Amino acid sequence: MSMVFHESPACTCGIDVHAHFIPHDFPHYLGSAVPADWPSMAPAHACHRHVMIAGKVYRTVSEMAWSPSRRIADMDEMGLARQAISPMPELLSYWMAPAAAAQLLRYVNDQIAAAVDLSGGRLVGMGAVPLQDMDLALAELEYLTGQLGFRAIEIGSNVNGRPPGAPEFAPFFEACEEKGVAVFVHALKPAGADRLVGPSNLLQALGYPTEVGLAAASVLTSNLVERHPGLRMAFSHGGGTLAMLLPRLEQARKVFPALAEAMPVGPSEQARRLFYDTLVFDAPTLDVLLQRFGADALMIGTDYPFAFRDARPVAGIEAAVADPSVRARLVAGNAARFLALDFALDFAPDFAPDSQGVTV
Repeated sequence: MSMVFHESPACTCGIDVHAHFIPHDFPHYLGSAVPADWPSMAPAHACHRHVMIAGKVYRTVSEMAWSPSRRIADMDEMGLARQAISPMPELLSYWMAPAAAAQLLRYVNDQIAAAVDLSGGRLVGMGAVPLQDMDLALAELEYLTGQLGFRAIEIGSNVNGRPPGAPEFAPFFEACEEKGVAVFVHALKPAGADRLVGPSNLLQALGYPTEVGLAAASVLTSNLVERHPGLRMAFSHGGGTLAMLLPRLEQARKVFPALAEAMPVGPSEQARRLFYDTLVFDAPTLDVLLQRFGADALMIGTDYPFAFRDARPVAGIEAAVADPSVRARLVAGNAARFLALDFALDFAPDFAPDSQGVTV
């Protein structure tokens, strides 16, 4: 079954939980020795800039990455009413010295908040914290919720090789549950990159789903969902390989007593308490996710503004899902619940942000 798209979406009502933001500029490092991987921006061709990391072009991006007005014009074409914006994953900076990462993420979080303020209610802030240092991470989480009013946070699928289910992150998830902050897990520096044969783009095509599947599995095998029943947690790229791993986990739990003891609640039951985006580019795969995770677990994810994105998310769901009530949940209802949104709010009619980027 292939997806058949309408020329334009039937509504502008979708909520996108997976979209990224990159500032127009980065600040100078406030310290004596600039970290080697401190990002900067360099001019590129018209309306584009190079993201420079460690002296090399990491990615070339357009005004779509920083301009609220351009983003919202594109959202209208995509059928989106709201979009949660999170940092480009490389900006999570877990590999930096903690103090440097905290400085960079404070700036990025403030820039996201400024874009949200200019958006007339169309954008939702999804911040980031330096998870390589728990004290700094909790302090930034407090700033995000107390000062910026963010409802959600993005984390990587691993923090310097340690997955979300690792015990050292327990204080962070406890705080997120207590504050009602949704957690979106994005693929980052995938394991197994050395096994890919071909161009570097295969990292996104193949490495990301594998990495996200393992990250999600760590949440199940560590009983994170059971320990924090109020935690709202989502995974990018449709949960990656998790849907295919669940039957193996279920069978292994029956065969190996140690696994049954380690997971009092079955992995499939736990998995249905999590959220996943719909970024799988394929109607039959989306149907598998509906069967594995349920209609209450899936939400639009586009990976805007990058080239490897879903440009017609609402039309794709309309083409792939026959049941109107299920379509409504996938298009907006589940994301509104994940982000704790009052989706009945009207949008300001006088939206007119600066197209040159946001500065605070």
